Amino acid sequence: MAVYTLVSDENLEAFLAEYDVGEVVSAKGIAEGVENTNYLIHTERSHFILTLYEKRVAEKDLPYFLGLMEHLAGRGIRCPVPVHGRDGKALRRLAGRPAALVTFLDGVCLSRPQAHHCRALGETLARLHIAGADFAPRRENVLGVAGWRPLFERSAARADELAGGLVHLITGELDYLEASWPDDLATGVVHADLFPDNVFFIHDAVSGLIDFYFACTDAYAYDLAVCLNAWCFERGGELNATKARALVEGYEMARPLDRADREALPMLCRGAALRFLLTRLYDWFHTDDRALVRRKDPLEYLARLRFHRGAGSPASYGL
Repeated sequence: MAVYTLVSDENLEAFLAEYDVGEVVSAKGIAEGVENTNYLIHTERSHFILTLYEKRVAEKDLPYFLGLMEHLAGRGIRCPVPVHGRDGKALRRLAGRPAALVTFLDGVCLSRPQAHHCRALGETLARLHIAGADFAPRRENVLGVAGWRPLFERSAARADELAGGLVHLITGELDYLEASWPDDLATGVVHADLFPDNVFFIHDAVSGLIDFYFACTDAYAYDLAVCLNAWCFERGGELNATKARALVEGYEMARPLDRADREALPMLCRGAALRFLLTRLYDWFHTDDRALVRRKDPLEYLARLRFHRGAGSPASYGL
């Protein structure tokens, strides 16, 4: 979450008047994240999150995202639910941006998740995959392997400013992954961005999942690979195999992996690390300095990518 677009008090009041949510008590911009503008809205009845969609979120995809959240919530996944206005619409415009109001979830994000948190996250991820299996709409992963080279080309001219030899390394990775990426794995709805700051906990139990704006149709095991990258590496850059085992074991409590999924994990982890290296690299050079937003260090994912390049099998992850 972040704030790129400032909303005047008058425009906010007029926007919220379209909903039956009660009188506004406060509205506060949220600085975390890098994708959309978000405000925490407190009314006399409840709390909500107001999102103005920016940057990579295409307006044509918003019905998919909002519909998916409603679908998952209806099947027991704790996630934000779009609030429909008095006219029945959940999507409208504010300050020149598409915008939606969604319900607020209680819980805290963990800065240092432990193995038991990873296990709980793994089981929740599997339940999300199961709950989304009968969601009929499909959405291509525009940040999948086919989108990585065009994304890199937008930052390649400056990449070596961040780390010498980065252009050469990324180009070689793109060549390898484009030629080797598996296309025969089980697919369905995936979150595709389930970082610790998108998962809430209460008393060590997952209390909610947020930020579904990269959700798409892709390999379930790729979603697991994203989580292995995001949850199982320590701040020094080393993999915590205990966390990796707990994450996969938690997942398999609800949805066992087949042999193809498991054998593909090193490749999928390598690709997921490159994907987040590339998006962070783009944001590093293209985020407006005036935006209320915290840029994330691309080099964290360079270190993880180097680990995956040396991983020969699932055993490298303690599996």
